[in-house]
Amino acid sequence: MFKQSTQRKPSLQRRNLAMATWEGIPSVIFQTLLGGQFLTGFLLYLGATSGELGFVLAITTFVNIGQLLVAYLIQKIRSRKWAFVIFGTIQRVLWGATGLAPFLFPQKYWVAAYIGFYVAAFLLNTFVGMLWNSLISDIVPARVRGRYFGIRNTILNGLGTLFMFIGGMLLDRFPGGQGFLYLYIVAWICITANIATFFFYPDLPFERSRETGFLPMLKRPLKDRSFIKATGFIAGFLFLQNLVVPMYSYVMLELLEINYKTISLLNVTQTVFMMGSFYVWGNLNARYSNRRLLLWTMPLIALAVLTWGLISVFPALPVLFLAHILFGIGVGGFNQLAFNFMIGDTPKAERPMYMAMYSAITGVASFFGPLIGGQMYEWIEHWPKWTQVFGLQLVVGILMIVLAMTFGRRILRDT
Repeated sequence: MFKQSTQRKPSLQRRNLAMATWEGIPSVIFQTLLGGQFLTGFLLYLGATSGELGFVLAITTFVNIGQLLVAYLIQKIRSRKWAFVIFGTIQRVLWGATGLAPFLFPQKYWVAAYIGFYVAAFLLNTFVGMLWNSLISDIVPARVRGRYFGIRNTILNGLGTLFMFIGGMLLDRFPGGQGFLYLYIVAWICITANIATFFFYPDLPFERSRETGFLPMLKRPLKDRSFIKATGFIAGFLFLQNLVVPMYSYVMLELLEINYKTISLLNVTQTVFMMGSFYVWGNLNARYSNRRLLLWTMPLIALAVLTWGLISVFPALPVLFLAHILFGIGVGGFNQLAFNFMIGDTPKAERPMYMAMYSAITGVASFFGPLIGGQMYEWIEHWPKWTQVFGLQLVVGILMIVLAMTFGRRILRDT
């Protein structure tokens, strides 16, 4: 007679955590194939200028200002899950539709059509992102938040790294429109799978704000001086960072004439070191506050930008690998700690508006960064080549160091 198995089923909480990780797998794959150097390459293939490229890279953050209204509206909806399913599905479809521009429009309208689909997708993403942040902050218990996101980020970034490298090899093997067609086919398969996983999210109870009006709700984070000062400083740092970092693929593809495979390898290296840093930053987060560790990441990011200046005396590729390694370590910690700052250092009932305020302020700064950065590359187009390859990075890197070591040390101290 066989003994009945005594193995217990995973708890509902564990199943929810696993589901959130599974949902991220197709999401990170299609986002990898439609973003980064692939987005830059596709826009250049469509005929975009550096200014248009800067606008596309910037718009994803500028539309975050809409989250202020979204934070108020989600207080009124009855089900966060089904709102997430509906708007998430539309958003994914619009994002994937960017690949249809060459099939639906004459060539002279390709860039405009891409921008239209892309802007529409990220306008909806303000709603989708807010709903996801609200759901995930309730799904993941505070006591395991650092460890869970460290593991989840490691898994997803590992997959992103793999597909980044595969995508780069694919574009080198099939240059031009054929290669991008293959990328979008894979992306659409993942978009379909991602939409299917939305239905498995739990519809958890929602702790609503004590405020009922939009303006009183908006004033809550604005009256929190510590939060606003920290958010404003982070926004200033992101503005400087985004003057140059989003344009890296443009510099490498157009000015240094590096192929997609090598750029993918550079980004893979960056992601590998970013993944390794999650564990380290997560352990440090158990001993030090989110604010203090955020400050520690900033000199690393600035140093990564300054490293580009070594191209003046050393071969470009070793310098680029070093710059990507430093940036991966720094930005890995920054992104993880900024997210923890949003969902961990804010009152639960008011969290949607706090998250919206953070996203709106940093989003405006991150919008003007690449927008102005893209224009700056057009302004200095006829200057000596070194000013475009690493000169602008040197100026910005120095400003980032100064900002972190002056205002940052005062504002991000433990409170």
